[in-house]
Amino acid sequence: MLVTTRRVYTGRVVRLDVDTVRFPDGSTGELEMIRHPGAAAVVPCASDPSSGDPTILMIRQFRHAAGGTLWEVPAGTLAPGESPEACARRELLEEAGVHAARIEPLTSIWTTPGFTDEVIHLFWATGLTPGQAAREQDEFIEVVPRPLSSVLKSIRDGELRDAKTAVSILYMAGFILGL
Repeated sequence: MLVTTRRVYTGRVVRLDVDTVRFPDGSTGELEMIRHPGAAAVVPCASDPSSGDPTILMIRQFRHAAGGTLWEVPAGTLAPGESPEACARRELLEEAGVHAARIEPLTSIWTTPGFTDEVIHLFWATGLTPGQAAREQDEFIEVVPRPLSSVLKSIRDGELRDAKTAVSILYMAGFILGL
């Protein structure tokens, strides 16, 4: 239970608070909390998902924190008042350069609940049609169509290490496609 909060830093995307909280045993303590507005991520299926091995539009993106590039699905931060589905559609166009006829929810995940309140809403998209990508200044992205079997292998082999991407791909493969 939150007792008090003190804002330490406000940035472009995140805020840092020091919260005094009451723990389940009645004691209190301070915890550093990164506040985040939430995000959405979307698995773009470029071919019929029921085909057995659909093509996924993966992105290879430079990530400073990771020290290089990562395999990911399109994703981004929710704008004020934006729904998770609208964010997923916006990021799909901005990063992968496609529109989707259908976007369906998969699940929502806490990214790192030990120090942040960020929740990412995961979706999958079908019926893709070309659009115009509009990447941000700090986004260096290559769109790479890959068979789902190849993406699953890259998760197993440790090549794909982005958590939101691994969860969304594994969720879609296991619970939607029944693989």
